[in-house]
Amino acid sequence: MSTPLPSSSAATFTAFVDFERIASGTRAEVVAELRRRADVSPVFVFDDATGEALDLDLRSGSPEGAGDHGAEALPARTVGRPKLGVVAREVTLLPRHWDWLNHQPGGASVALRKLVEEARRVHAGRDVVRASRESTYRFMSAMAGQLPGFEEASRALFAGERERFDALIAPWPQDVRVHLGTLSAAAWSAE
Repeated sequence: MSTPLPSSSAATFTAFVDFERIASGTRAEVVAELRRRADVSPVFVFDDATGEALDLDLRSGSPEGAGDHGAEALPARTVGRPKLGVVAREVTLLPRHWDWLNHQPGGASVALRKLVEEARRVHAGRDVVRASRESTYRFMSAMAGQLPGFEEASRALFAGERERFDALIAPWPQDVRVHLGTLSAAAWSAE
């Protein structure tokens, strides 16, 4: 399923036609190139951070393709402390977990924030490796899911076997291999 483009100006995107990379860069750069090359189709655009396929509406008058298909306005949230970036959401826990949280200094919210921050600090390296593998797999599934060796390459990716992964994707089209190399760069770090 496609997702709308994020609004971050630091985000980068890559567009492919068949197995050829035709554009890469910021949202505005990719949209401009796709509009310039309106004769090519179908075009597949990927978010470089997540590996997710995107669906752009190039008919929009916006230079950044703001009229992306599937983009829906979310209702404004009023619960929490929005000026501070605090948003209320539902959390489901067992009664013993709620009891423990409620007995912590500052209450449940403070305790949960501290637990989350500690987990983010302790597992930061592992989270980067996981995110890189997941984004690589999303792109690889969309672009190379039918290519020979796809399943074995997926196994090698998640097993952290870089040499085997590289050998399995070696016969694949060059632009796909290069983009997989970029997306998977952080996937080979030691966990």
